[in-house]
Amino acid sequence: MRNALAANGRKKVVVSGLWTEVCNTTFALCAMLEGDYEIYMVADASGGTSKDAHDFAMQRMIQAGAVPVTWQQVLLEWQRDWARRDTYNEVMAIVREHSGAYGMGVDYAYTMVHKAPQRTAGTHEVLAPVPATAAVAAPAAG
Repeated sequence: MRNALAANGRKKVVVSGLWTEVCNTTFALCAMLEGDYEIYMVADASGGTSKDAHDFAMQRMIQAGAVPVTWQQVLLEWQRDWARRDTYNEVMAIVREHSGAYGMGVDYAYTMVHKAPQRTAGTHEVLAPVPATAAVAAPAAG
């Protein structure tokens, strides 16, 4: 890995993987110390043996100088702006499918603003509205 990084000639490294507390941390700390690399640790594309193991490993790397990021930050920073048409459609496809509320907002813009067809196929059940009701009194303590 050291040789591949050195041959690349770049000093910024995006890292994710398993296990946060072992592989990611060891790589990040060594790369920062021995190679003077900037480490961008993709927190939500990495995992530990437990939530605590992941969280404390992330804290340790941050203390050492790693920059915590999310997968979506990385994707959108690489895209930079929407004038980069050569990757726009592919990036938007990923966003629409995997970016939760942001993806829903993109879908909304496509269908409502730009008049694109909805991307959901077929029909879906529409639930009837449920009227608001008065608060229900809690049962008396026994």
